[in-house]
Amino acid sequence: MNFRRFASLAIAACALWVSACGSAPPGKKYIAIITPSHDNPFFKAEGETAASHAAELGYRTTVNTHDDDAQKQDQLIDVAIADKASAIVLDNAGADASVAAVQKAKAAGIPVFLIDREINVNGVATSQIVSNNYQGATLGAQEFVRLMGEKGNYIELAGRESDTNAAIRTRGYHDVLDKYDGLKMVGHQSANWSQTEAYQKLETMLQANRDVKGVIAGNDTMALGAAAALKNAGLDKVIVVGFDGSPDAIASIQAGAMRATVLQPAATIARMAVDQAHQYLTKGSTGVAEKQSIDCELVTPANADQYGLFGKR
Repeated sequence: MNFRRFASLAIAACALWVSACGSAPPGKKYIAIITPSHDNPFFKAEGETAASHAAELGYRTTVNTHDDDAQKQDQLIDVAIADKASAIVLDNAGADASVAAVQKAKAAGIPVFLIDREINVNGVATSQIVSNNYQGATLGAQEFVRLMGEKGNYIELAGRESDTNAAIRTRGYHDVLDKYDGLKMVGHQSANWSQTEAYQKLETMLQANRDVKGVIAGNDTMALGAAAALKNAGLDKVIVVGFDGSPDAIASIQAGAMRATVLQPAATIARMAVDQAHQYLTKGSTGVAEKQSIDCELVTPANADQYGLFGKR
């Protein structure tokens, strides 16, 4: 990379940080919070919850998004290091692609607390706190089987192929679904966690599969895209099950479009990461294991009114 290119990237990263957070009060510790795009309400809830809880504990925060771009993530990590962040709370941009960035922060003496997504190395991050994606996927698949009456054609919409969670959820789904001879998967595509892409891909798959009885999706944004495509095709009775527990998905369940979702406790996990950062910074240790898995919950029409922003009301 030539000097001009490097300088422009550094300036862009600093400009992004300043525009989002303003300048730092001198001497006050801060926690840098970095997540994927806040266009997804799950990631927005992570960022906002972590920032709010950190403020309650006396920290200032920076909140930025890497948009699942590992290079942009690296730039934001560099800015946090340059500004002497006390800790970093990170929902990373890839299990392999993020290892070097986390190692860089650790080498600079900045502990990193991963949320939602793990990296493929142990002993680099201080904490890795994730939803139990496998448990949640089996929970959602069991409900899908019940709703399908153990038979019928279905389509799966999977998440981004580079995302570890996408693979874990698909495995959890199929460890349940493949036990039932009456269930037949007639379509399977990645829609990259995107509502628009899910709509478009399902619309295409429906042309050859008008008899589909159900759609199971790796997250709620894709499930909502699927529900919209089914409605447009006059197939709004098709069973749709998602994963995340977003407010929009819960509203869709209450309206009768989606039938269920698996709620990840994003707000709980974000607060846990900030608490562990505070414990580490004040006591020198989190007092817990690096890898921590938090169980998910099933949301259906029977209990949807009990849930709010990625958690119980």
